[in-house]
Amino acid sequence: MHRERGHAALGPKVSVMDELKTGPQPRPAPLPEGPGADGSAVAAPGLVGENLLTGENLLAGENLLAGESRRIGFLFNHDQIHQVAHSLPIAMALARQGAAGRIVVCTTSARLSAEVRRIGGAMIGRELTLVELRARPVSRMLARVFGGLLPAHKLLIYRDNLDFFRGLDLLVVAEKTSLILKTRYGLDRIGIVHTRHGAGDRAIGFDRASAGFDHVLCSGPKIRERLLREVGLEARKVTVVGYPKFDLCRREKVLPKGFDPAKPTVIYNPHPSPHLSSWYRHGREVLDFFLDHPEYQLIFAPHVMLFERRLVVTVDRPGAARPGRIARKYHEAPNIHIDLGSRALTDMTYTQAADIYLGDVSSQIYEFLLEPRPCLFLNSHHVAWQGDPNYLHWQAGPVIDGPAQLADGLAQAVATHQAQYLATQRAMFAQSFDLTGEPSSDRAARAIVAFLADREVDA
Repeated sequence: MHRERGHAALGPKVSVMDELKTGPQPRPAPLPEGPGADGSAVAAPGLVGENLLTGENLLAGENLLAGESRRIGFLFNHDQIHQVAHSLPIAMALARQGAAGRIVVCTTSARLSAEVRRIGGAMIGRELTLVELRARPVSRMLARVFGGLLPAHKLLIYRDNLDFFRGLDLLVVAEKTSLILKTRYGLDRIGIVHTRHGAGDRAIGFDRASAGFDHVLCSGPKIRERLLREVGLEARKVTVVGYPKFDLCRREKVLPKGFDPAKPTVIYNPHPSPHLSSWYRHGREVLDFFLDHPEYQLIFAPHVMLFERRLVVTVDRPGAARPGRIARKYHEAPNIHIDLGSRALTDMTYTQAADIYLGDVSSQIYEFLLEPRPCLFLNSHHVAWQGDPNYLHWQAGPVIDGPAQLADGLAQAVATHQAQYLATQRAMFAQSFDLTGEPSSDRAARAIVAFLADREVDA
């Protein structure tokens, strides 16, 4: 068996959105100066009637950011850890270059703090200060009620820590939710830099929200061109820096325990969005195929958010669907490895281990193409995808309409890869990732320093 897993009543007028609309709350208490002595996260004590700090971390009430000439925050505010590897390497590079100012890495959960400490190592607590932002009691109560369906904690954390964000000169983020600091709370003085996460083709990556950032760092010319063309960003606001996540990649193939290196290994990597994913219509039939075909080994490695909640809710196209449970027979199959939430879903362990990629719209296809290999795509929604830039990655291999075509589709993907798809995959990778001899995180750090310098001149 192969299985891994990640990890009071309200009155009738209270809702998450009501809470968000109440406007700025009283300023939280100032943050302590410096990290914990052991490199652990320092909690932001912005909770009414609560003291979250004890011992050596309770330092005289001085503001964490007081007296710093330049204050740069890297925020990780998500249910899962997959965004950390996209921008934490940039914070580390800035610290190594030594010219940026005070760098504060901000998380919003113990899970995120642990991943920051894992990647950052000895730099956490020394060159990089780690702060774990906390929500107020009423926000935590709302998150408990609505968190199974909506990212309530993720939204409310901003309002509850406005004083902290006001103290920053620059905020670096891998997601778009942080724009609420400008659009809802009026913190226009802060520069917000978007690092993005992934090099995928979905339309949501190029919506109008991207125009709200002061600067955008992107992985390659494909991304830059779409941001200029579809979002209307000025060229001076976009810098191609490569892919900092690759700086962390070990470039080694490690198969799940018990897998036979002589058998082909397929990774099935469905996306969580109900209107795009193959999982809800065809996922269990895909698992059935591999259950009945032991000549293949399957790594079931869905997007890390597919099974994070009982209900997957999307905002780009309003909708919801239940991912359901995985039957015991799949867990017990010797040729199937199921991982619904471990770190391996995010650190390229599985994309490097597999021989064949099977998926739909996940940006992880491009990480898989770090080493070109056969690909197969499931068009579960019968999309007219040819010529659509949102499905550009489907040019990397054959496209099938459903699990009934899996046997022939897998055989075709392997047989035609060298002659029909290898050159295309290499060209797609080069357009998605502009990699040079310089680490991408160093290039991104230089871009941030240049942005700060220009911003200070303009001021």
